[in-house]
Order: sequence, then C-alpha cells, then structure tokens
Amino acid sequence: MSYSFNSEQVLADFKNWNQQLKQYQRPNTRKAVIQLLNSYSFYIGLWVLQFYLYDHSVLFTILIAALNGFLLGRIFIIQHDCGHRSFTRSQIANDIIGTVSSAFTVIPYKYWAKSHDFHHAHNGQLEYSDVGDVECLTTEQYNALSTWGKVKYRVYRSPFYLFTIGGFIYVVLYNRFAFLRENGFEKVKKSVTISNVAFILLYAVLAYFLGWKKFLLVQFINLFFFGTYALWFFYIQHQYENIYKNGKDNWNYVLSAIKGSTYYRLPLPLQWLTGNIGFHHIHHLCPTIPNYNLPKAHRNTPLFDKHVNAITLWESFKTVKANLWDAQQQRMISFSENTRRRDKK
Repeated sequence: MSYSFNSEQVLADFKNWNQQLKQYQRPNTRKAVIQLLNSYSFYIGLWVLQFYLYDHSVLFTILIAALNGFLLGRIFIIQHDCGHRSFTRSQIANDIIGTVSSAFTVIPYKYWAKSHDFHHAHNGQLEYSDVGDVECLTTEQYNALSTWGKVKYRVYRSPFYLFTIGGFIYVVLYNRFAFLRENGFEKVKKSVTISNVAFILLYAVLAYFLGWKKFLLVQFINLFFFGTYALWFFYIQHQYENIYKNGKDNWNYVLSAIKGSTYYRLPLPLQWLTGNIGFHHIHHLCPTIPNYNLPKAHRNTPLFDKHVNAITLWESFKTVKANLWDAQQQRMISFSENTRRRDKK
C-alpha cells in the first residue's frame, strides 16, 4: 500500500504514544469547574438576552444565536468529554454533567457516547465511514450507483445541505433514533427513548412558562446554528485530500489518528468556542485527554507538527471538494475529477 506519507516513520515515532501523553490524561478539577462555569454562564446569559430582545427585535435574537450556537457547541464538548470519561476524575460526576449537558444539546448522552466510542475504534475504516462522521463512498462505490443514488449522495455531500439544514436535521431529528445495530448497543438503546421523553417534558414546561412561540424560536434557532457548526467540525476532522483511510483488514489505529484526523488551526477565540476540538489528531490518538489539556499536549509534543495534517481556517473551506475516496491514489478527490478520470477510460 503506497501512502503520501511515510507510514513506518509515523509508527516508529509514536511507538510509545501512551507514555508520551500519559501526563495529559489526568483530569484537572479546577480547569473542569472553570470550563463549566464560563460555558454555561455565557450560554445562559445570552439565552436570557435573546428572550429579552425577542419583544424588541427578532433579528437581534437571531444574530445572538449565531454566537450562542458556538457556546452550545462548547457545552457539547463537555458532554463529549464526559462520555469519554475524561472530563473529571469521578465517573459519577462525568455522567451527571454529561446528562445535564445533553438537556441543552438534545443529543442523548449515553447512546451518543457509545456510538462515538465506536467511531474512535473504527475511524478511517471505509466500511464504517458513516458512524460519527460524514459518510464517504469510494470512487468504485459511487460509480456503481444508479443515477438516483448518485444524486442523493451528491446532495448529501453538498455544502448547501450539510451546512444549512443538514446540521439541524442531525441534532434535532437523527439523534431521536438508535440506528446502530452492531453488538454492544442493546444496553444503551433504551436511553434514547428515555432521553427523548425527558427532552419533550423539559421543552413543554419551558414553553408553558416562557411562551411556546418565543421559546421554540429561540431554541430552534440556537440548535440550527449549533447543528451547522457541529456538522462542519464533524466534516473537517476527517475530510481532507491527503487524509488516511483504509479497509478494516489493513487499518491501523495510530495511522488513523495521526494521518486520518486533522489538526484544525483556528484563531484563539474560535479555538476557545469550539472546546479545542481542532486538536483532533491528539483526541483520536488518546481520547482520555480532556479537551482543556489538548493545546498543551500539542505544544509539548513536537512529533505532532512533524506528522499531522494541519489545516487553517481558510484552507478548510477548500475541503468541500473532497467528495470521494480514490483507493488507487490514496486520497480524496472531487466529483468533477472522478468524472474526468472515468471519461478517459
């Protein structure tokens, strides 16, 4: 298998990755509490301001939602870390915090955490590209589709769908169901139903006291922006021209983390708002590192800069052309490139 990178060198450099990163895996109670306080206080403060401004200007309420969607994403990162059992030292505290956070994100805590663990164990495997990621077809799979199948896939991969209503659909509708059928999910499937009932009751109570029209508009516009941002980050983390992907029989965990996940170099304000999830290469290599330790882990480990797929905010917008996996070239290609290559045959 020929890669665009030296796989043997990557594996040699990260042979003892667990020892290299061990010090960053220890949760820090002070940092966790600070992150809880600033994330929830800013979100709730803006949420209250949205309701206050609603009677004066719905437009201002919507504009604030563009920022509050990021803060909701930051709360989701807390939920995400709790699911990895990394946010605090106490598993009981992790479960309580994760469950409370899920009431804000309306993403079921236990089931999503289980599916996300599955994603970590299969990241970059072509057979499971649709779990915890934006589904990616190979050129062979795409070319074998019917015309209608190709249209559906192109719409699905279109930025006009993914980063508009696609994120909202993922958060509000997709997460209402337990779609995964793999072994190990039976125990958490009921939690989706329980979560749905709890979300409905919570929304009903809040709508009753705050007014259903005002409440639903504020909530759903916040969830719209949150879903858009969340799906963008799900996308950018594993969709890139020279990303690592492989069949499960030839897959390697370390390569999937270091070369199959991006290092998204964001401006510091965006890095803060997104809970440091841009350090996704480290997160996939060692998911027990809490998000607040990821920047330090990267700074103190020069090997990351040597090997990772670093991408800037501006460069990331070009990844929308990474539509299909070309096994022959070992890279992602666009629909137009696939058409040109197919027509030449």
